[in-house]
Amino acid sequence: MWRRLYLFLLLVRLYFALQPSYIHPDEHFQGPEVIASQIFDWPSDPPWEFVSDEPIRSFFPLWLAYGFPLTLLKWIWEGLGYGEVQPTLAFYALRILMFVLSFVLEDWALHELIPLPRDRTRAIALVASSYVTWTFQMHTFSNSIDTLLVLWCIVLIRRIREHPESTMAGACFGLAFMGVLGIFNRITFPAFILVPGLQIVPHLFTRSLRIPILLAAALLTLAVAVTVDTEIYASVRPSLRNIRDTTIFTPLNNFYYNLDPANLAVHGLHPYYQHFALNLPQLLGPAIPVLLFSSRKNTLFWSGIAGIAALSCFQHQEPRFLLPAIPLFLATIKLPTRFSRLFLTSWILFNATLGVLFGIYHQAGILPAQRFLARETNTSQISWWRTYPPPTWLEGSFLSPDAKVKDYMGFDFDQLVEELYNKAECQDERTSVSMLVAPLSAVELDDYLEYEGSGIYGATIKLEEVWRTSRHVGLDDLDFAGEGVWKTLRRVVGRRGLAVWVINKKC
Repeated sequence: MWRRLYLFLLLVRLYFALQPSYIHPDEHFQGPEVIASQIFDWPSDPPWEFVSDEPIRSFFPLWLAYGFPLTLLKWIWEGLGYGEVQPTLAFYALRILMFVLSFVLEDWALHELIPLPRDRTRAIALVASSYVTWTFQMHTFSNSIDTLLVLWCIVLIRRIREHPESTMAGACFGLAFMGVLGIFNRITFPAFILVPGLQIVPHLFTRSLRIPILLAAALLTLAVAVTVDTEIYASVRPSLRNIRDTTIFTPLNNFYYNLDPANLAVHGLHPYYQHFALNLPQLLGPAIPVLLFSSRKNTLFWSGIAGIAALSCFQHQEPRFLLPAIPLFLATIKLPTRFSRLFLTSWILFNATLGVLFGIYHQAGILPAQRFLARETNTSQISWWRTYPPPTWLEGSFLSPDAKVKDYMGFDFDQLVEELYNKAECQDERTSVSMLVAPLSAVELDDYLEYEGSGIYGATIKLEEVWRTSRHVGLDDLDFAGEGVWKTLRRVVGRRGLAVWVINKKC
């Protein structure tokens, strides 16, 4: 029974990994975008984290997580004579990689962390049936890598604690390596291993070589990480004689950046209770009351609490920041005996609903639209409106070099129309076409499906649909306050989909 259930949940993970859903821009722009551009020489639009005077994102974890797999893919694909790697292949290769890392490393870690077979089976089933595992953990987020590093650091800490008679050199080396890697991946990483980290301190003195091994491995990993970042960002090798002026230490830059409230305000400020009161319930749903009243308050539980408490000190708070806490909490839950059927029913409905929404429909038309646009060779301008920014790296080298891509996500409708008119060529004289990509829920565009009533500056424009997909819902397009719940759902869900229009202009 358990094996069949686990195999089913494994297939569910794989299914969601292969969906083109697009949960957040950071899953592309803070990882695969910059690495793919270096490996395949594809066009790239690096985010500010990589191009500021004091960069805050490290290349060290990105090359380990994505660089080596994509390089291996390039060697194999081109070595077999299939030609240049296509962006779609690279995209799905990384999704498959995240799927493998999830079910191998995450489930393996839980297997070691929970000694009793019955508790272990329950914990792995809860984690495997969570929509967070199906969606966020299957995508290329730094938070997804963070989750695996947190779990395995706790595993190694437990191994060291349980073997006081041995030096455990391998575990000490692995713990130091992953600890430094975790900090370079996300500076909030130490918060999630604070509790087990404090517990291991007395055990480090039971064997004289443990601390030297930890320090040596940490310093070696630190030297490699700093060297990688400095050579990529500054094109120089760090010098010990003038280490302060010749090195780029991205975690420190990141820490200083997040200490400034003005910087956080650019990304959006939230109340300090956002993580505990809103984000955690959004990720755990009906498991929240069970977690509070029917769970083991052990190291895993307090590790999750400590991590969220530390993250709550910063006012920019997104649900994906809490990913490392989800398996920690689910691993401590004890199913209630009186309301087990009610919990299981609500748990299945909650995860199935949000899994379909985030894993199948959320911004899922963007990548197929890019594949369509890559086949269009006579395009001068591609305008995106009311969608997430399209991942530049997935256009690869297949988009026409003369085509300019512009994201108008924050523009109001009047600004958009003016821009479309200015960028489009007159229909009778044009040598190329301008295209608009927008969700079908943008009802304002309905008036521009015909020429009548579409005048601007003495000219008229018409939108001619050339492609569409119904598998697209933009949750950022919800307007419950302005339209009401029913009207908003009827527009966003009832008119779900994404379309590409050619912009025809009469002059």
